[in-house]
Amino acid sequence: MDQKLKIDGLGLSNRNAMNKEDRISDLPEALLLHILSSLPTEKAIATSVLSKRWRSLWKMVPKLKFDYKFHPLADMDAHVFSENVYRSLSLHKAPVLESLHLTFEGRTDCMDVGIWIATAFARRVRKLVLVSVYYEEQIVILPSVLFSYNDTLEILKLKYAIDLEFPPRVCLKSLRKLYLYEVQFKDEESVSNFLSGCPSLEDLVVHRYSNADVENFTIVVPSLQRLTIKDLNQEGGNGDGGYVINAPALKYLDINGFKELEFFFIEEVPELVEAKISDVSDIANENILVSLTSAKRLSLHLSPLEIDGLNGEIFDQLVYLELRTHETEWWNLLSIMLGSSPKLQILKLTDLYLGVNHKFPDKKKWDPPKYVPECLLRHLETFVWIGYKWQREDEKEVATYILKNAKCLKKATFSKFGNSEKLEEERREMLNELASDSCHLVLESV
Repeated sequence: MDQKLKIDGLGLSNRNAMNKEDRISDLPEALLLHILSSLPTEKAIATSVLSKRWRSLWKMVPKLKFDYKFHPLADMDAHVFSENVYRSLSLHKAPVLESLHLTFEGRTDCMDVGIWIATAFARRVRKLVLVSVYYEEQIVILPSVLFSYNDTLEILKLKYAIDLEFPPRVCLKSLRKLYLYEVQFKDEESVSNFLSGCPSLEDLVVHRYSNADVENFTIVVPSLQRLTIKDLNQEGGNGDGGYVINAPALKYLDINGFKELEFFFIEEVPELVEAKISDVSDIANENILVSLTSAKRLSLHLSPLEIDGLNGEIFDQLVYLELRTHETEWWNLLSIMLGSSPKLQILKLTDLYLGVNHKFPDKKKWDPPKYVPECLLRHLETFVWIGYKWQREDEKEVATYILKNAKCLKKATFSKFGNSEKLEEERREMLNELASDSCHLVLESV
């Protein structure tokens, strides 16, 4: 009877099986290593029982991934998992360790974590991912001494139950991408020491609870080009502390969920190309709009009542603007931005709550600009409105104003929630009232 050994669905045949050809084992080694790299390392190691060819093949895999959930004894003894990881790293022989991904419990001994990191650094690892899963509120303290010097690590991702305390001597010379998801810094100096020790950092992603560790989160990175910060305090902070960003080479910025902070400051970013600002409110002192005047693309999810306005600043590079229409007096922010963006070519308005009457129309009436903005007279070519409500007077007034005054408009698209029969009636009504000889008007369903 034929015998077949299957490893995670690979269907690898025993060479001794009668009248069966083991085609997978005859594949080039580079392809086999690529296949094994896609498996959890525990399963890749299991292929060593297939044949002599496979016995040491896993040791040359350039990407290792250990997850305590795949270890049968992990729930009983964290040390068993730790020993398995260390033994596997010790046997590993690939000339370069491209990536090491470790998912472990917060009860893991920090000494074990230190040994893993030290071994990975000795193997010149390029990407390191550490995911510490909370276990009865236990947190792993990352051994900071290991980060005193490293010249091979390019990507570092730290997640969840990890405590960070960094002395002044930090040097991750080649680090280009850093991801910090809900980790905790001991103090503000640790944040500064860590980031200042990354002279090549280009991409920084931070997800954090602003009231969980340090009050003042300061980012000073001259080389930084992309920055994403998501504050997870959805109910708002306590009004203390905030953020300071000093990144003169920044090209992309995405901030989300900043509520009830004391301050938020961005130093001048002359090379900024694109910025997305969402759910920012109740900040006592900020300069958000003023700091974004060099951007070419902007997406703003803001209420003009909750941010500082502009004092004559001009967005002279802006060609794409997206605004949300469900915020209070949203059309005032639209007026400000139209008047401050002389080269705007694409305008997109979006209602995040499609088809949901979550707010009544604003009681105040929209006052259109006294003078038609230059962008409408000379540059605006595309107008898109997603979630448009034809029955709301404030929205109808804005739509009418833009279609009437946008002299270079080529296409206007209105997408709204509703059945096809009702949409057809509204389409005819809109065409009668808003149709322009100079642009193509489209009504779509969403």
